[in-house]
Amino acid sequence: MLKYVLLALSVFSGAALANVIHEERSLYRNIIVDETRDLRCLKFNTKSSQTSQSCMYKNDPDKLVFNYTKLTFASLLVTENPKNVLIIGLGGGTLSNVIHELYPAAKIHNVEIDPAVLSVARDYFSFIENDKVTSSVQDGRIFIKRAAIKKKKYDWIILDAFNGDYIPEHLLTKEFFEEVKGVLADGGVVAANTFSSSKLYEHESATYHSVFGDFINVSRANRSNRIILAGFKAMPTKAQLNERVKALGPKLKKYDVDINAISNYMQYTKDEQDWPKNTKILTDQYSPANLLNF
Repeated sequence: MLKYVLLALSVFSGAALANVIHEERSLYRNIIVDETRDLRCLKFNTKSSQTSQSCMYKNDPDKLVFNYTKLTFASLLVTENPKNVLIIGLGGGTLSNVIHELYPAAKIHNVEIDPAVLSVARDYFSFIENDKVTSSVQDGRIFIKRAAIKKKKYDWIILDAFNGDYIPEHLLTKEFFEEVKGVLADGGVVAANTFSSSKLYEHESATYHSVFGDFINVSRANRSNRIILAGFKAMPTKAQLNERVKALGPKLKKYDVDINAISNYMQYTKDEQDWPKNTKILTDQYSPANLLNF
């Protein structure tokens, strides 16, 4: 019992120390930026929860805070030297900033539906924009539809949209994933930030599999996040993985990304399919929002 009391006191103490430095009501949600000692966080405050979308250490902004952000870099073990990167869902712009540092010649385009989030990323999280790093205020699905019409292709597509409760329903369906596949370059990869603890886990897995075939789950034991890597041509051989880990290790160290450890969290669904074969696929007509309360 004592440890739970201490934990509660610790959480309460941390909350009490948080200093709100920005707060606004956007078109979509309440947005809060607060600071607790060295940690600055962007939070979405919805009716059901308050969730941290992006955090940075003010005194060490290169160091990544969130586990899922670090896991996203498993993408670089299945695709090399991305030249055109598309990120759906901006947050504080952390992923974009790191990718730009790693690949300064790459073109990176960020798509964010909420203009207030883009402003906060610029004002409070040192979001980098230049001739290589650009952004659009638009719904991610609409952007991808228009990109397909323009025949655009991306070799690293990161799906990281979150509305404060879960991934928006229209960005979780078979039809949407088919649209994403249509703008994925040959040899590219889709990296999706989702959850291993969700009641939609099996439905999401079945839906990704129906469009992309076998994919890779990247997740740590007893953690709620998982990264899905899909759309790549083939699972790298052990020798290829070792070679890429060796090359990436020094580059990612400054961001506190242990790519060697992350490589061990990768599970290929061809070897281990963990959802029933008759699992219903999510579609534009079937997307059960009631399951989002997980």
